[in-house]
Amino acid sequence: MQWIIFMLLLFISSMEMLTQNRWKKQASAGLLENCTGCILCSEDNGCITCHHRLFLLIWRDGIRQYGMCVHTCPPGYFGVRGLEVNRCTKCRSPSCESCFSRDFCMKCKDKFYLYKGQCFRQCPPSTAAQPGTRECQETCEPGPWSEWSACTHESRTCGCKWGVETRVREVPEAAREEGAACPALQESRRCRMKKHCPGGEHRVG
Repeated sequence: MQWIIFMLLLFISSMEMLTQNRWKKQASAGLLENCTGCILCSEDNGCITCHHRLFLLIWRDGIRQYGMCVHTCPPGYFGVRGLEVNRCTKCRSPSCESCFSRDFCMKCKDKFYLYKGQCFRQCPPSTAAQPGTRECQETCEPGPWSEWSACTHESRTCGCKWGVETRVREVPEAAREEGAACPALQESRRCRMKKHCPGGEHRVG
């Protein structure tokens, strides 16, 4: 009788051990799915430490936070390499799609324009929106127009009915250095010439 009881207890113990092993395998499998690229991993919080070439991305869901090891940081984050861990750090501005540092944006989200590392819905004064690049470009205020030049046609100042005269204006040095978008710096218009050249033909230049 005791032998039968002993065998029964042994069978029950074996079944419990088998069930525990199966549960551990399932838990480990689920944990490994969330711990790709991890060196240290928590079942509740995901990755804690990544392999040295990967970045640790941490995001929050309510009061809980989760970690994941990624090759490149997602939009809205930039990668910071450190001695112990490489981290994905979030851009400070929510309108920034990619940034060089926490406060310097390199590309803005749709409907925003980039200007000197910041994102704007409307470009600041003295700048113009560039739809193709989604950037604000400096504008400039050129100096005054010069006087109209002599009326000429193929370098001659007389001998034809119509010619062309031009005028120009200068751009401040600072605007040229910043690559500002400037308005027209030269204008031309038709002009009436002296049909006859008294004392011979006159040429300009």
